[in-house]
Amino acid sequence: MKTLRIFLPVLCCISFFANAQATTHSSLASKSTQPLTTQPLTTETTVTPETTTVKTANTNSAQTLPIISEAEFSVCINLLSEKAKSAGISNNIINDNLAKANFNTRVIELDRQQPEFSLSFADYFNRRVTDQRVEQGRALMIKHRKLLNRVAQQYGVPAPYLLAFWGLETNYGGLFGNIRVVDSLATLACDTKRSDFFTGELISALRILEEGAIAPDKMVGSWAGAMGNFQFMPSAFLKNAVDYDGDNKRDLWNSTPDAMASAEKYLQSLGWQHSERWGREVKLPIDFPFLEAGLKNSRPLSEWRKLGVKRADNKPLSNDNVNASLLVPAGYHGPAFLVYANFNVIMHWNRSEFYALAVGLLADRIAGGGKLLQSPPEDGPRLRREQVITLQEQLNQKGFDVGIPDGIFGPGTRRAISEFQHQQNMIADGYPGVKILELLGVTIDSVKN
Repeated sequence: MKTLRIFLPVLCCISFFANAQATTHSSLASKSTQPLTTQPLTTETTVTPETTTVKTANTNSAQTLPIISEAEFSVCINLLSEKAKSAGISNNIINDNLAKANFNTRVIELDRQQPEFSLSFADYFNRRVTDQRVEQGRALMIKHRKLLNRVAQQYGVPAPYLLAFWGLETNYGGLFGNIRVVDSLATLACDTKRSDFFTGELISALRILEEGAIAPDKMVGSWAGAMGNFQFMPSAFLKNAVDYDGDNKRDLWNSTPDAMASAEKYLQSLGWQHSERWGREVKLPIDFPFLEAGLKNSRPLSEWRKLGVKRADNKPLSNDNVNASLLVPAGYHGPAFLVYANFNVIMHWNRSEFYALAVGLLADRIAGGGKLLQSPPEDGPRLRREQVITLQEQLNQKGFDVGIPDGIFGPGTRRAISEFQHQQNMIADGYPGVKILELLGVTIDSVKN
């Protein structure tokens, strides 16, 4: 039982929901940091009694992951079963589902897997907001027009946004995931990384089975347990899923009405403003003070207008007192956006500025809008995780706080770069260009041409 020490936090005093506040409704915040690969990831797995060594084709590196023996997983399942029973789950559901759960090593691999490169906005945007996805979204808007109008009238979210979420989450229902949800959640609950959160999600999944929303063998999803057309985590399902087609089941896998109405209800609960859009592309003056950019700096449109910000088509902004923040995700050479309150609602769904921009821009295209007037540059450096960590460490050492270096290029790192650029009398757009990386001692070994 040597490896049992790895799992002691799970076997003692599991708190169901302690970590839930840091996650989204879907496949956790990891969705916002793990990019799509240009080709399928192939994995060689070697299992020993205590570890799994994973070699990925993308990185040519090995990572050792802790696993548990069959006997130890059985002990964990027994304790989880007691927790489920205490939470009111019936013996039949526990015995027929949780007691038969399998430890899935692949789930642990995917949980530990980190992206080799940090995607630029151009990489992210061009892979997600494609002409094919736009055309399919427009076709589905025609196909489901009556349903979309009905749920939009009831919950207040216009159809193009709902279709954009659907397209980005599962490619309009084409990619649900194929891992049994109870297996994935039991595996993650018996791991130490986020055991409290996943134990809570496991209990929620068992409640869904108990209500008969889906047959156990049909309850499949992502490696993290996100399910159905809009990739709800089980706890979000329980709070927001609705039976919209009247068959007495909340079926987010097979019922388009249930799935669409549930997503609308969830967005409504997050505070969607039905009379506002997500944001818009804008044009900046040559002398724009880029230190004013970022989600934390919100001001009325009238003030952005005074700073010389115009609509992308050169028309003036309104003088309304609607608050907006300005984002320049690809630096001053790329597009700029003013984003409103609904942008923050999208970020509650997935805590990624790139994701939220993709939702808004895909929705605009589905609604009949054109492409960006200023395309994001595609010649930026691609940074490996360790290079981002070096960048963050250097910024911290120079007094520009990014917090604990984690290799994730987020808003805090972007802000710190902007302040460093300002100190260097450079355009403070927060973009990690070649010159900035050289000044911070980050070796560049991959530049996209």
